Amino acid sequence: MAKITFLECTRCGEHLSPDQSQTVCPRDGGVLFVRYDLVSIKKSLKRESLADRAPTMWRYREVLPEATPVSLGEGFTPLLRSREYPNVYIKDEGLNPTGSFKARGLSAAVTMARVYGLKKLAIPSAGNAASALAAYSAAAGIEAHIFMPKDVPRANLVECRSYGAHVTLVDGLISDCARLVGERKQAEGWFDVSTLKEPFRVEGKKTMGYEAVEQLGWKVPDGIIYPTGGGVGLIGMWKAFEEMEALGWIGKERPRMVTVQASGCAPIVKAWDEHKPTAEAWANAATVAAGLRVPKAYGDYLMLDILRKSQGTAVSASDQEIMEAMQHWARTEGLFAAPEGAAALVAYRKLLAGGFFRSSDAVVLYNTGSGLKYVDVIAQYTEKETARPAARQIGGIIGPY
Repeated sequence: MAKITFLECTRCGEHLSPDQSQTVCPRDGGVLFVRYDLVSIKKSLKRESLADRAPTMWRYREVLPEATPVSLGEGFTPLLRSREYPNVYIKDEGLNPTGSFKARGLSAAVTMARVYGLKKLAIPSAGNAASALAAYSAAAGIEAHIFMPKDVPRANLVECRSYGAHVTLVDGLISDCARLVGERKQAEGWFDVSTLKEPFRVEGKKTMGYEAVEQLGWKVPDGIIYPTGGGVGLIGMWKAFEEMEALGWIGKERPRMVTVQASGCAPIVKAWDEHKPTAEAWANAATVAAGLRVPKAYGDYLMLDILRKSQGTAVSASDQEIMEAMQHWARTEGLFAAPEGAAALVAYRKLLAGGFFRSSDAVVLYNTGSGLKYVDVIAQYTEKETARPAARQIGGIIGPY
């Protein structure tokens, strides 16, 4: 694994020491990126050497922090070719431990928490990050303190309690959960592993980019559609492409990056449409896709910059469109996707119809989790859709009996 050279602020470029745990840049609150000596790594690491390695995200150990991993087998999820669209690929992150892509980031974050000797970790979560933190903390012998909205999908709550995490249900959104963590962490001795408030969740999530390119035969796709709440995966994959170019594994080509959000909580889409560098907090956020219910992403400035640099775009999807797409995928692809993942199909349909993508473009759609994590939410929706009119009393008997 790689020795970290320094941590770099994505706003001001400040370099920080990796020898102690860090949160965000002390100067301006910017997100910190982990930097390695890629010039030296390039001399000894060839992409062909990956072929015989274990199918986990740690196969890319030379570009991950030097540490003994806290691993449950995360990563190297299937890249499935769509049966409906010949040039579309579905990266099925629902097959990760704890059923979502959050396993990648929390595996890396908990690994480094153990390296730094941290004893208590806290996280605000819409559900899946909480499950992942609870699982990896249990594996590492570290306390996990979870703050989730009280209407979180039930599977996440059951998981967290089963792993022995300390769970607090909050009457509000993930932003309210984050506020509570911020208010209490110093007094409680918690280290905050919120989205982009520490540098290592990005390192785990960036492996989605490495994998997609490797699974496509070291070809960069024409487009990537990514369901975006906090946006760590989008940011991480962009970092992965930069690293792969520095390693000589790819050229300067980049996919057009697409953010998809729920229309009931679409701050990045609104900022994109208004040509703004940052997003405003979304009022009254509401959507069936719990992971997309993030009113204000900490790394909004990074996401919007990536969309511009890649000539990408941002698209919204209604709850009705999301649930229809989820059922469509199940029936045509045999894939029981999370609502967040199904939003990627909604976005692809719109962008194909509008000419943003051609049918010949290779596009990777990220299903970020398993539909099994949302069975209560999905059941409520499908029962509502198939509800029959109330029975009416009809007088008389028709016909001879």
